[in-house]
Amino acid sequence: MNINDVIKKVTEEVYKQMGTSGETAQNTGGNFELAGHIEHSILNPDMTREKVIRECALARQYKFANVCVTPYFVREAAEALRTCNVGVCAPVGFPQGAASTAAKLCEIKECVANGATELDVELNIVAIKSGEFDEMKRELKAMVDAAGHGVKVKAIYEQGLLTDEEKKKTLEIIRDVAPAYVKISNALTGKAACKDDVAFVKAIVGNSVKIKIDGGIKTAAFASEILASGADRIGCSASVAIVTGG
Repeated sequence: MNINDVIKKVTEEVYKQMGTSGETAQNTGGNFELAGHIEHSILNPDMTREKVIRECALARQYKFANVCVTPYFVREAAEALRTCNVGVCAPVGFPQGAASTAAKLCEIKECVANGATELDVELNIVAIKSGEFDEMKRELKAMVDAAGHGVKVKAIYEQGLLTDEEKKKTLEIIRDVAPAYVKISNALTGKAACKDDVAFVKAIVGNSVKIKIDGGIKTAAFASEILASGADRIGCSASVAIVTGG
């Protein structure tokens, strides 16, 4: 049995166990307006193929914007979500962006070929810290081009590692290159999301680039506050609890 047959078999079994179908899934209540702004993160290192497919079933049920999976599981997620409007997002060069440009471009092309509809691409943090902004800009443009038409690219902006001047220059480059989103990330610092960070980014990128933010968003009230401050997407793992109040 090849990998595609394994994925199909596991997907069918998971949906059957959950009382849903690979073709349709019934809504069971929840804040669906809020759900449409949530990127359901299933990036934990202990993730398995079956867990990914189960989480995809929940994403379909609650109508999240997408699921965020490691490149290794993009094909599984794409198969599990192929008949609905929930996207498949994969991180590229995560978390430090210090791989070669060639390696990142290969990762992008493989993720897209396997069914990714969105990509969170890590900016080259060590280039930024070295003051090599031209190189960072060149690489970001190359990654956006490699993703191709129709694939949403989010440039990961690890704010907690940057000085104010580095933040400003980085955001100006993101604004000029114009990927679909800038992702305000707290993965390397553990800093919680806050509306002041959204306002800071919005003041520089304006309306030319949408904003995603992650970091400690666990309640519907906090998610709504962050979205009201100017964010368009939020990344979280407490997605189901947020939309159900659980």
